[in-house]
Amino acid sequence: MKDLTDLALQKAKEAGAEYADIRIIDSKTESIRVKNGAVTGVSSRDNKGFGIRVLIDGAWGFASSSKITPEEIARVAQNAAAVARASAMVKKGEGVKLSPVESVKATWKTSYREDPFDVKPEERIELLLEADKRLKVDDAVRVTQGFMDLWREHQVFASTENSYIEQEITESGAGISATAVAQGEVQTRSYSGYRQAGYEYIKGLDLTGRAQKVGEEASALTRAPQCPSGYSDIILDPTQVILQVHESCGHPVELDRVFGQEASYAGTSFLTPEKLGHFKYGSDEVNIVADATIPGGLGTFAYDDEGVKAQRVTVIDHGEFVNYLSSRDTAPELGQESNGTMRADGWNRIPIIRMTNINLEPGDWDKEEMIRDTKDGILLDTNRSWSIDDKRLNFQFGTEIGYVIKDGEITGIVKNPTYTGITPEFWNSCDAVGNKDSWELLGVPNCGKGEPGQVAHVGHGAAPARFRHVRVGVGKW
Repeated sequence: MKDLTDLALQKAKEAGAEYADIRIIDSKTESIRVKNGAVTGVSSRDNKGFGIRVLIDGAWGFASSSKITPEEIARVAQNAAAVARASAMVKKGEGVKLSPVESVKATWKTSYREDPFDVKPEERIELLLEADKRLKVDDAVRVTQGFMDLWREHQVFASTENSYIEQEITESGAGISATAVAQGEVQTRSYSGYRQAGYEYIKGLDLTGRAQKVGEEASALTRAPQCPSGYSDIILDPTQVILQVHESCGHPVELDRVFGQEASYAGTSFLTPEKLGHFKYGSDEVNIVADATIPGGLGTFAYDDEGVKAQRVTVIDHGEFVNYLSSRDTAPELGQESNGTMRADGWNRIPIIRMTNINLEPGDWDKEEMIRDTKDGILLDTNRSWSIDDKRLNFQFGTEIGYVIKDGEITGIVKNPTYTGITPEFWNSCDAVGNKDSWELLGVPNCGKGEPGQVAHVGHGAAPARFRHVRVGVGKW
């Protein structure tokens, strides 16, 4: 690969590049789907190619190909340079300036105990079918489903700044769901998990052991009362905290959104630069970090797609907004250096700023203590729906189930629970965060952003969190 990357960089420089980099990527995925006791899909996909990024006269050019040969690499490098020269004709101001980065020679790969791709498909199918069977707890459960996804990517990165980095990332994920139909209602409960890990993680999910409860709750929800409308204290389970963090904390701190570079597809951000270091985002209980170094996260790596070392960066410090997610070409606009969050969805996409692992740090509360301390509230579990405006201010989320809390005890469940709020008001209402014993590292494998659209795998660590006097339900308040 070194000969090929050297050729690409040489040709880019000959074409006038001030800077250039190349990523050669070889990825594969395997997926299994089961439904109502039958296998409905087994797929395997391999994908290989390269992309070259070139900076000329302060403007980017990018080109890619799936044909990895010296002749094609030379041609694509020249195409990327031509795009950069054309882009420079319509640039605004001085154009792109890159923050400095150290030259790196490195290799890195995901740590795992059992290679998931070595596990026979028959064994994986057997696991899913057994879990699927146990979801069928009564006649109300009409649809049972299970899935398993394996993903691996090997990347070679090289740049004209004398960096050469090889990384291999392996991810495993699986889940189950039960849909019940009764009393004129359709209700679904699910359980799933994703981790940068081997097959040992899928075994640890214990799909077969969890299946009965998933089925029972789906059935029970058809008979449950509707979520009440009004104001209530709420406790978000980690399965819901991660979506709240993702949508109302992770996306707003992406610096390309702040500068309007992400507007037509995914929106902008209310976190304009004058708020940096001067804005009370949440209560003193709220501490959020972007951590690309934590083992097992879907947003974990050694170096981003610009060759910047993975970092742990504080974003919200005791409620105060203190940092963005940045790149080599956005950070200089704030007088900073990149904190290493540039990633691309494959070889045929240009890197953009993406979340890494955006984690709500643990607090001091035991989960059961938090429930006992809540007089009148609802514990919300597993995201079902989400809606948030382009600036990431006004939102409404729905969850699969709500557990009613009365005088410090869970007394029943409600169906179709929803809650709504305004981002800074909501996070400032947080008065309790669960401790390390209740903290979980979870994954979101389908974060969309960019145009053309890109799908990123990101992680979130979270513990249960309580929010006071939140609007819940639908209708008049």
